[in-house]
Amino acid sequence: MTNEINESLRSFVEYLVKSLVDEPDTVQINEVTAEHSTTYEVHVSPNDLGKVIGKQGRIANALRTVTKAAAMKHKRKVYVEIVP
Repeated sequence: MTNEINESLRSFVEYLVKSLVDEPDTVQINEVTAEHSTTYEVHVSPNDLGKVIGKQGRIANALRTVTKAAAMKHKRKVYVEIVP
């Protein structure tokens, strides 16, 4: 059950990030699972890094907020980190 939830959240994050960037083929999402939380490390092309972060980090914060809201349905803690 938890594996299915993590996979659907991973797909959700991947969909959101690929919608933002110019090079969606370079997007990679690494999943780091802990006991009660999951961290998604988002890797994008250096050219697309600014598009994922946004001005003053607004896009990145929006990604985190939407992902956390989706995860709350399943009582999971989710963190999204944007890694260059």
